[in-house]
Amino acid sequence: MKNTPLVNRVRILLILGSILLVIVLFVPLWQIQLSAPQYPEGLVLKMYPHKLSGSVDIINGLNHYIGMKTLHTKDFIEFTVLPLIICFFALCCIAVAFFNKKKWLIVLTVLFVLFGVVAMADFWRWEYHYGHDLNPEAAIQIPGMAYQPPLIGYKQLLNFGAYSVPDTGGYLFIAVGLLLLACIIIQILKERKSRVGRFAFSKIIAGFILAIFVGSCNNGPQPIKTGVDSCSFCKMTFGDNKFGAEIITTKNKIYKFDDMHCLFSFKKTNPVIWDNVKEIYLVRYDGSHEFINASKAHLLKSDNLRSPMEGNVAAFAEIDSLKIIAEKFKGNEISWNELNK
Repeated sequence: MKNTPLVNRVRILLILGSILLVIVLFVPLWQIQLSAPQYPEGLVLKMYPHKLSGSVDIINGLNHYIGMKTLHTKDFIEFTVLPLIICFFALCCIAVAFFNKKKWLIVLTVLFVLFGVVAMADFWRWEYHYGHDLNPEAAIQIPGMAYQPPLIGYKQLLNFGAYSVPDTGGYLFIAVGLLLLACIIIQILKERKSRVGRFAFSKIIAGFILAIFVGSCNNGPQPIKTGVDSCSFCKMTFGDNKFGAEIITTKNKIYKFDDMHCLFSFKKTNPVIWDNVKEIYLVRYDGSHEFINASKAHLLKSDNLRSPMEGNVAAFAEIDSLKIIAEKFKGNEISWNELNK
């Protein structure tokens, strides 16, 4: 391995990585969201590098009934060690930029990736321990039932839906890993004197990192899984998604509906949530049933549509598609504002 000096852009990216890691110390790394009918706005457990935050007391109260241990920051050595490890990698980024050698860049990248793998394995171990090691004298006991949250993604736990996803710090941490990989490839391209390739790759990496940041701040609608997902109002399992709709709140909480009737019934019974709506999406009736922003959708109302809860409203992306279906079902076009009165 040639221990060549680093190019200037690599050293700049290393300094940027160090800054991002310092920011990670002050923002939540991960979050677990819990949703249930009795908590329409949901509960959230946020994990900072040094503490637990969010709805900790409420979650501890609920966990008591099923025999799970209570959650306290002081019970986790990770919250003592993790800030030190993050500081270590931030200093290493600066040190590698200062010592200016390719060998140390590769060593740093390998260590960083290994730490990420170990951290996720430790998180899984923590979730397994809390989900399986239950008090045998708990008030609620279901034989064979465990309450381990998902490592990432969604999982149903009794009447609670659990979402486990990275938070701001988690996305920043991923961005630093991408920066380190970009540094290595940019350095290799430089050594091969591939100016065009180096320039193009730098643009691609920059775009990819930007996408990570945008993705961490912009949560869109989630696919509706027929036979699995349930309507947030009537609680019926989706058998058909072509009349579906989703509400996304300012807290990025998602509510799914199998019918427009359920969506507006939800509005009447949950005014607080409705006041905090960020986006509303409707499922396109025809074609591949992708989502359309409600404000841009063309709507057809007809009693002959026979939607699951008799809302009988279908959404279309193009007016021509609506007219074709309207001839078949003898309905009338209605605007979103009229429907939303």
